[in-house]
Amino acid sequence: MAYSIITISREFGTGARQIGKNLADILGFHYYDRAIIQMAAEKSGLSPEFIERNEEKTNNSFLFNLSTSAYITSGINLQYTMPVNDKAFIAQSEVIREIAKTGNSVIVGRCADYVLHEHPKLLRVFLYGDKDDRLKRIVNEYGYDPAKADANLNKIDKGRANYHKFYTGTPWKDISNYDICLSTSKTGIEGAVKALKLLADTYFN
Repeated sequence: MAYSIITISREFGTGARQIGKNLADILGFHYYDRAIIQMAAEKSGLSPEFIERNEEKTNNSFLFNLSTSAYITSGINLQYTMPVNDKAFIAQSEVIREIAKTGNSVIVGRCADYVLHEHPKLLRVFLYGDKDDRLKRIVNEYGYDPAKADANLNKIDKGRANYHKFYTGTPWKDISNYDICLSTSKTGIEGAVKALKLLADTYFN
C-alpha cells in the first residue's frame, strides 16, 4: 500500500512550517521538516550542522550528473564518487524515500517534490506570497533584524532556487513541478491549511 505524501516547497517567509504542522495535525499525518537533517546525519555520518549549511546551496565543484540523479530513485550506491556536499543531498533523499514508506506524511522542503516524483500518492504544493507580507513575517515572527530582513529574504530565496535547480535540473518556481500553488498573502495561514485539507481529502480519496 502506498502512503499519502504531501510535499511543501516554499518561498521564505510564507509560513510554510506552521502550515505544514497544522495540516499534518488535522489530517493525522506525520510531519517532517528539520528532523530530516538529524536523520540524514545519522545515516551519512555527516554532522547536522554541515548538512544544514549545505542544504540550500550548490557545490560548484561537482556536476550532479544523470547517473547520480538516477540514484535518488534507484538506490544504486554511487556515493563513493561524490564530494561530501552531494553525499549530504543523497542522505536526505534516502531519508525522504524511507519516510514515504512508513506512513502518511507532510514533508517541507528538501526537494522532496523531486525525490518522490514517482510516488503514486503524492500531492506537491508550492507556497508563495507578496514580498511585503513575507518581510513582515520574518521580522515579527521569525525575529529577523528589520534592517537586514530584505537582504536575508533575497539570499535565502536565491539559495533555494539555486539548490533546487542544481539538484533537480528544473526551475524552483516552475508550476509544472507542483499540483497546486497557493499565495499565503491571499489565504493566510489557516486559510491555506483549510484549502490544502480540502484538496488532500479530494486528492487522496
